[in-house]
Amino acid sequence: MHLDVLDLRNFYYRTQLGRVAQRAVRDQLVMMWPVAAGQTVAGFGFAVPLLRPYLADARRVIGLMPGPQGVMPWPAGMENVSVLCEETAWPVSTGLVDRLVLMHGLETSDTPSEVLAECHRVLGPGGRAIFVVPNRSGLWARADGTPFGFGRPYSLRQLEGQLRRHGFTPERHVAALYAPPCSRRFWLRTAAFWEGAGRRFAPWIAGGVLMVEASKQIYAPTRGGLGAVVRRPLRVLEGVRQGTPEPALRQR
Repeated sequence: MHLDVLDLRNFYYRTQLGRVAQRAVRDQLVMMWPVAAGQTVAGFGFAVPLLRPYLADARRVIGLMPGPQGVMPWPAGMENVSVLCEETAWPVSTGLVDRLVLMHGLETSDTPSEVLAECHRVLGPGGRAIFVVPNRSGLWARADGTPFGFGRPYSLRQLEGQLRRHGFTPERHVAALYAPPCSRRFWLRTAAFWEGAGRRFAPWIAGGVLMVEASKQIYAPTRGGLGAVVRRPLRVLEGVRQGTPEPALRQR
């Protein structure tokens, strides 16, 4: 079941803990995808807090928000790029997207397989997606006061297996949110330290969220063109007895 968009907005934009979480995940995303000039970048679920760095240089930025969650205009003070959509039927052309980010869109869906099928459809050949999900072994998945405490948390093996079954190739994985999900001042002020220490000493075990990058690969068929249908060319005169050419007339 999807969270309400108002609850998500209030957490990420109106609480200190939410701003800490937004910054930690967004910084990790920018480290993985530092350049998006001329590309189409889309986010599904409530991924818009992560997309702001791409507004300036990307060809197009799209914020897709599922109907059960609701939609809000984004970004503030600029032309709106967010749209309300069915979670299994996005208003995006097939193969249009170069980079896709999912946050609060997979673990809260009642039909995750259909969501992944839609992700695969909108990505172009060689396109990449990053799936941000609660880490089953992390603290944030056990905290009901944050959006990562809702839905189905994943282990790394579970998420990568599900991606492979839907035609994706997992490329790399990282984690974020190493600081505990606590609103006390000490933890909020030292959040940057815990993020740096976590990336160095505990790459993914203790992180609150998993971030898995996967690519969409389109393989060339082993037998292409007309030869895949017709094993040998059609010979129109096959079976017709060939006559012997008449000898040339002798000149008198």
